[in-house]
Amino acid sequence: MTTVATRTTAPLGRLAAAEVRWVLRRPRTLVLLVLLGLIPVALGVGIALTGGPGGGDGDGPGLVAAVAGNGLVLPIAALGLALTLLLPLTVSTAAADALAGESSHGTLRGLLLAPVGRGRLVVMKAVGVLAVAVLAVVVVAVVGVITGMVVVGGPGGTLITLSGTTLGLGEALGRVALVAGWTVVQLLAVAAVALAISAFTEHPLVVLAAVLGGLIVFGVLAAIPSLEWLQPLLLTSGWAAGADALRDPLPLDGLASSSLRALVYLVLGVAVTVWRMRRRDG
Repeated sequence: MTTVATRTTAPLGRLAAAEVRWVLRRPRTLVLLVLLGLIPVALGVGIALTGGPGGGDGDGPGLVAAVAGNGLVLPIAALGLALTLLLPLTVSTAAADALAGESSHGTLRGLLLAPVGRGRLVVMKAVGVLAVAVLAVVVVAVVGVITGMVVVGGPGGTLITLSGTTLGLGEALGRVALVAGWTVVQLLAVAAVALAISAFTEHPLVVLAAVLGGLIVFGVLAAIPSLEWLQPLLLTSGWAAGADALRDPLPLDGLASSSLRALVYLVLGVAVTVWRMRRRDG
């Protein structure tokens, strides 16, 4: 009697979990997470020491001015500041390492030749990038809430909105969670584009330069009044919508439209990545 060896594949969940553990052990990932945690701490300490922007009168621009004496605004302000550069840098680094980094070290070819479906490989890498995006946002939001309540303080654990109304602790934390979830969606769009670029190169720095350079170009284009018609196509044009969570009643138009735009970028990025990986041989 002869036995026929059958090829088995590891469960996708096990592969994804291994990828997440590997991603979160990278020194560069840990360094970026620490830097993200320092943003709300530095912002909160600075405001607590000076009394707010403008030397204590709280007349500074944007959300930063609203943080003084209103600590639960701090996580939302910190997320807004981090979204301009450090959060996109974090997810772009993870996406660059996922494919371009593997290719530069010669390990991607082994994965492509292994009995692992190309779709499963993309899902595994995407889960690792997703984990970094979620963890990065959670770090900023949680450290922001703690710093805001302990260092900045506020009116009895409540939040005073930009509309002048007062929200209780539960509703205030709900607004913070809403902005955090919305920020994750924006980061996933950035990560999808970065992953698509990463599938075409073996140089991680090319991915970082392309993504961050593209975001800078988007910001410049958004600042040109004559190109206002281009706004609906620019991913960054809706990144100020997080401040809407501090208004009462809560306006959802900006959050919804920017989320829809991010989902379009996400779908396109994933589609390009899958298309490229199905045709790549090393």
